[in-house]
Amino acid sequence: MPSPNPRPCETPTRSEFRVACSRFATGVAIVSLRAADGSPHGLTVNSFTSVSCHPPLILVCIDARCTVLPHFRVGGCFAVNVLSEHQRDYSVRFSECMDARFEGVRWEPGATGAPLIHGCLAWLEARVERMIEAGDHIIVLGAVERAEAFEGRPLVYHNSRYSGLLRL
Repeated sequence: MPSPNPRPCETPTRSEFRVACSRFATGVAIVSLRAADGSPHGLTVNSFTSVSCHPPLILVCIDARCTVLPHFRVGGCFAVNVLSEHQRDYSVRFSECMDARFEGVRWEPGATGAPLIHGCLAWLEARVERMIEAGDHIIVLGAVERAEAFEGRPLVYHNSRYSGLLRL
């Protein structure tokens, strides 16, 4: 029989929290957008999810210290480029702090102007609906204006390592 007065939970350490979350396998995507001057910017994310089908909404979580974050603004557009298993190098490139992330990357502007990276499994173009502070991250809620999917296998991240799906 459960105790009527459960003892208070202890907050996990940062390390305990990160290790526990790393056990959840996720896909990997690059969120891309263009600055006011038209220059392309992007970052690797694995905290991307669909929120609603009607209307179609997605969200991405971005570290509040990220240098790309100032280019997001309510009403602006961004794209989520879902990476294929062959695009690990792009994931690494866009996760590092470097200015020339798009150098040598084949991309084209989408209908919204957001950069769409060639070879991805899917592209979702969205307009920023809301930005919500949540701890040390910002949740960017986007209204999807265009989505396109392609064949292939996803790049997977699990236990702090890149992985692939098991072929059955």
